[in-house]
Amino acid sequence: MMGAGKTTIGRGLAEMSSREFVDTDCMIERRIGRSVQQVFKIYTEQAFRDHETSILKGLNPGQTVISTGGGIILRDQNWQELRRIGVTIYLEASAESIIGRLQYGRKKRPLLQSDNWQDRIRELLAGRQDLYRQADITVNLDTLGIDEAIESVYNAIIAYEPNANSSSSSP
Repeated sequence: MMGAGKTTIGRGLAEMSSREFVDTDCMIERRIGRSVQQVFKIYTEQAFRDHETSILKGLNPGQTVISTGGGIILRDQNWQELRRIGVTIYLEASAESIIGRLQYGRKKRPLLQSDNWQDRIRELLAGRQDLYRQADITVNLDTLGIDEAIESVYNAIIAYEPNANSSSSSP
């Protein structure tokens, strides 16, 4: 979900595990030459989701930590691609935690451009919760700081896939 910490935790996890970090939103921005906000505004959310799926299909399993947009799970075909690439992780955070994190940066979020953006967060999370829970691993972040969250995710991957830190795995 947006505001859960996917990019921050993903970068930290990549550093901790000596892996490359990839952010699908950044890949879309480079491909189109516009920010995510501009893509939503000019081309629509549907166009953004189409690019998101296309980017995902072009990724390969390997020694990479991939951060995706929070809505990538809305398409069934994306779940097939995510599973093809590797282990999926849901960075779970309550609506209240997310609201607290986005309080000052919400203007950059295309789906939160309204006066009642807090209710929009609650609505989006409630509508996506069951989809997020399809992930292989769930780590609740509500009580964790950044470093603790990175370590918790790392440990959850190791517990899920004991060889995840070896060069032969492809989470």
